[in-house]
Amino acid sequence: MKARYVYWQDGDMWLGYLEEFPDYWSQGTSREDLQDHLKDLYQELTAGAIPNIRRTAEFEVG
Repeated sequence: MKARYVYWQDGDMWLGYLEEFPDYWSQGTSREDLQDHLKDLYQELTAGAIPNIRRTAEFEVG
């Protein structure tokens, strides 16, 4: 299984969020560390551990 994420470097830290859950950001000391944190966050978000989660979705308009 794969999950897409958005990331950027700010000084010494790497910041990012999962595309499906843009309200929930994480950070790491390297890109690999950020990915580890995002994996943990994904597990929490999809396991129902966090209530009232907002998600993104798409649909056809034409």
